Amino acid sequence: ALKLTGMPLYDCVVNSFATAGTGGFAILNLSIGGYHSPAVEIIIGVFMLLFSVNFALYFLILQGKWKQALDSDELRFFGAVVSLSVVLITFNIAGQYGSPLTALRHAFFQVASIISTTGFATADFCLWPQFSQIIFILLMLCGACAGSTGGGIKCSRILLAGRAIRREVHRIIHPRSVEAFVPLGCARSIVKLDGKPVDESTLASVLLFISCYAMITLGASLVVALNDFPFTETLTSVITCISNTGPGLGAVGPAGNFSAFSPL
Repeated sequence: ALKLTGMPLYDCVVNSFATAGTGGFAILNLSIGGYHSPAVEIIIGVFMLLFSVNFALYFLILQGKWKQALDSDELRFFGAVVSLSVVLITFNIAGQYGSPLTALRHAFFQVASIISTTGFATADFCLWPQFSQIIFILLMLCGACAGSTGGGIKCSRILLAGRAIRREVHRIIHPRSVEAFVPLGCARSIVKLDGKPVDESTLASVLLFISCYAMITLGASLVVALNDFPFTETLTSVITCISNTGPGLGAVGPAGNFSAFSPL
């Protein structure tokens, strides 16, 4: 597909491997933006998202179980996060570009690149409004789906944590309701994923994973803070490393690198 756009064969091969492995290594210093080709950006953007999906769903599709694959809660959550992020960022950066389509093009590619933790770039999003930058930080933490080549916390864990929190909040707000007295393991107190109940030990491990993720991020940020860089650069440099995203914000953004950091 990339060869049809006129991209040199060697570039096609390297960029394809970097997209498939969500590795983000590009031949050009300007990354994918160096090709100045909307067609290249759309192709790579679409495939970054495809490689962000749980590979088990592709196995179901190969077996002809399309409905079961498309009914995946994680896939729907992933699609909703991507769509909402693209729409919000497009409206937020529309004033910086000559046309809404150009803004949409850059927003789509960067959202696909960040949530898939690939790390390609077509624009320096450090120059975008802070609202868009905050969305990118959240996407770095969220990451791709479980069972994909992407990094991050993973959408399934975020989804399960959200549902577990919703259950506990409901119990706190309505302590005298019938559901509050239903023992764990009964139908109304069970957290489900894809229509199947998730046992409490799995939920506990998910919450433990996210807690460890947060603690390691904060601990590493404290060490990196010894460089005395701005807070945004310090925090996002750690998040992008632990999530395997690639670029952060500020000096470690898509137009920068980590060369200014101390050996420690």
